[in-house]
Amino acid sequence: MDIVIMGCGRVGSTLARSLDARGHSVSVIDLDVDAFRRLGPDFSGRTVHGVGFDRQVLLRAGIQDADGFAAVSSGDNSNILAARVVREQFGITNVVARVYDQARAEVYERLGIATVATVRWAAAQVMMKLLPTDVSPEWLDPSQDTCLVRLRYADGWVGMPISRVEAAIDARVPFLSRFGRGTCPGPRTVLQADDQIWVAIRTDRLTEVRTKLAANPPRH
Repeated sequence: MDIVIMGCGRVGSTLARSLDARGHSVSVIDLDVDAFRRLGPDFSGRTVHGVGFDRQVLLRAGIQDADGFAAVSSGDNSNILAARVVREQFGITNVVARVYDQARAEVYERLGIATVATVRWAAAQVMMKLLPTDVSPEWLDPSQDTCLVRLRYADGWVGMPISRVEAAIDARVPFLSRFGRGTCPGPRTVLQADDQIWVAIRTDRLTEVRTKLAANPPRH
């Protein structure tokens, strides 16, 4: 893939080196020429000096042929502006912006610009470390209202169709792993012993659903 990155700080340089090492074509934009030193001698991509939301700078970086764009500078305004320019003027839909302000991040998520909010990410990571292993969310939405979590279940649930499990816990089971292979269960899929299930729920119901699954299901 051809990737353009705006910002060659710690995040941008790490991202650029990682993508470059995987064989992707990478262009890095930064206003500070010295920042390119972070890329190291083994970096084989392109460096472009300039402002990341300037149209001519973006063209020099090859944005017209890019498969994706990441705005990861230290400024929210610059990142959001660059992301919008790339999306609206160049038609690139695979755009990610680093945003410190969570409120802004949620607004731009709704506008179709994927964001990584530093505070939100840190809070989610701390939350996952604090919670017990069997209830640690493996995915949280940007607002942290919804999560995907792997939950254990009592033996009494074995042999029950997934549709009945979902009805009993009032939550979706979008994914399960059986004998080491993942699958998206259908309504007729029957829960077997040793299956691992992932449940999509509101985070405020996590304890409730965990408790339900830990006990045998109602007989009715």
